[in-house]
Amino acid sequence: MGSSQKRAIRNYRSRLGERGLARFEVLGRDADRNLIRSLARRLSEDTPEASELRAAVSRSLAREPAEPGGILAALRRSPLVGADLDLSRPREEGRKIDL
Repeated sequence: MGSSQKRAIRNYRSRLGERGLARFEVLGRDADRNLIRSLARRLSEDTPEASELRAAVSRSLAREPAEPGGILAALRRSPLVGADLDLSRPREEGRKIDL
């Protein structure tokens, strides 16, 4: 890369820095390319909507991992708890096949 190209890149990055922006690379799925680009574009704006989006993404990423037993707790909260349902199935041997 020539010195003029390096100087141009350095100037471009310094102008970004003056605006409070930084250039960086992320790895992700190809299918998410447009999503990541639009998210980055929105977050780079200095608007109330960008602040709300930033807060929502931060909250989503900061969530605690699910506690063990969450499915069991959800089943216990089910409105069908205590209902006398017959969930038994008849046992079938299947069909006979000749190999």
